[in-house]
Amino acid sequence: MRSIAFFLLFFIFNTTFAQHANTMTDEEYAILRHKIRQNFNANTDSSLVYANQMAKSNNNKHLAFANAALSVLWQNKGKTELSREKYKKALYYLDKVPDSQDKIQLKSYIYNYGGLAEFDRRNFSAALEKFHQGIKLSQQIGDINQMVNFKANIVLANEVIGNYQLAIKNGRELDRFLHENKDLFDKESFLNKKSNINLSLGGSYEDYFKANKNKKYLLDSAAYFYKKTIDYSDNYLFNKITAKLNLGNVYNWKGNIKDAEKIYYQVVLLCEENDQKELLCTANFNLGDIYYTLKKYDKALFFYKNTDSLALLSNSNELDYLKSNYYQSKVYALLKKPELAYRHSVIYLNSKRKYDAKLKKEKLAVNELQGIGNLTKEMVSVERNYKKDMLLNKSLKGFYIFLIIGIITLLVKSNRDKNKANKNMSALIQELKANIEKENNAFAKVKLLESEKVELKTESSSLSIDLAKENEIVEKLLDLENNLEYLNKDFTLAYVAKKIKTNTTYLSYVVNKRFGKSFGEYTNELKINYAINKMITSETYRKKSTQATAESVGFKNAGSFAKSFRKRTGVSPAQFANNI
Repeated sequence: MRSIAFFLLFFIFNTTFAQHANTMTDEEYAILRHKIRQNFNANTDSSLVYANQMAKSNNNKHLAFANAALSVLWQNKGKTELSREKYKKALYYLDKVPDSQDKIQLKSYIYNYGGLAEFDRRNFSAALEKFHQGIKLSQQIGDINQMVNFKANIVLANEVIGNYQLAIKNGRELDRFLHENKDLFDKESFLNKKSNINLSLGGSYEDYFKANKNKKYLLDSAAYFYKKTIDYSDNYLFNKITAKLNLGNVYNWKGNIKDAEKIYYQVVLLCEENDQKELLCTANFNLGDIYYTLKKYDKALFFYKNTDSLALLSNSNELDYLKSNYYQSKVYALLKKPELAYRHSVIYLNSKRKYDAKLKKEKLAVNELQGIGNLTKEMVSVERNYKKDMLLNKSLKGFYIFLIIGIITLLVKSNRDKNKANKNMSALIQELKANIEKENNAFAKVKLLESEKVELKTESSSLSIDLAKENEIVEKLLDLENNLEYLNKDFTLAYVAKKIKTNTTYLSYVVNKRFGKSFGEYTNELKINYAINKMITSETYRKKSTQATAESVGFKNAGSFAKSFRKRTGVSPAQFANNI
């Protein structure tokens, strides 16, 4: 009897304990939610731990949020099927939550995580759709915090699809929106959002420069926003290190090797102190690249070898590993060490095949593949040349006739193999291009066409205005932009000059110099960007006629609007709306 009584007590105690363990208070839920978000970028594994801990709750609201967060975190780990399964669970538990303001807010959180997961899969159309659905819910309940998050994600999506100017414009608007609502945030949240927005703006300016190498002034803006990110990121280590690393890249682009080297060393130190292997790997590669450029080959090899070791540990620095072995092969070739040059060329080519397969599987951007395409041809040559040398060293040098025959055979085979490799490479690139075109069908041709070079008018080339005056004119122009003055039909050179209290000659000169285009092109671009943004975000706007759309952005007739729109996007306004 005693044993039975003890067993019953034990059973009741454990059942009660289990029920208690599955009961989570709103305070515990809020703490876990904060921890998940706090570690989201910097430490995926920690976020996974907290999300799984929340997933043990028996509260449908907690389970919905936990599974939505898990859908992104598992996608970050490359587990697409598991990610989709978790998102379905999040929606399942959401349906069980009673209708309320809380449910609307929770639904917006889930749409945000769903959009981030689609973003990681490179499904930008699906990601933007979820972000726009979510922002409507946030507006419905006046959730300013979540509106900021959605706006930031939309900025990032525009940057990734190459719509850099729109990303910059939206990013600046978001920064102002955050300042206007500063009092609604605690200090930590405000600084976190400022850090993210400035990091995104720095990236938009840097990527805009990469697509337009003649516009060096963009690098100054990138550096400005990366420095602002560092200022706001004392408590956000990942952002701080990333901004420093990117700032070093900007210095490198500008030819300021000394400052780039200095900041890369700072990044290395920060990464080592905080166990940030991925960023540490990239910083080591960048230092190797600097010393290779300076022809300090011993130092270059030291950092390239560090890159290899770290890449193998992180499992996410494939491109750094790939290029590191490319440069090691080149260094050893310069140092007359053919065996080592051959070894690293083989590592490069083997890694390249795996990298290509991963790109194809994940449908990553074609430009990443093309960025290393020329390196591959060189490594094929290195591999064959040094393989030939090694074979020759092992051959009997006395048999010259056999040597000559062997060389001729190798040359014929080399040419045949090279042609075959080039043919396969071309087919692979075309296939990847086709995939990318399918993925971005909803945004076809949105990417800005910035290839045309605009020169300053000859009558303005002799002008000279002091920098303070230029900055004053630009600031006033930006104020007019923010107030959407450019939508006015009377937004002419004379009108604007009068409005900002300058003359038309100065205004035309500053627009040419600072924006690289004539005043007419500048205003048309603002109007078209506004129309593009409204079409993407508003179904009602998409249903407007071309004439109505033209009038809404200040064009006098539909013909000139359609012409400018097609020049920017490659399609007519109606085709663009249908694609969306």
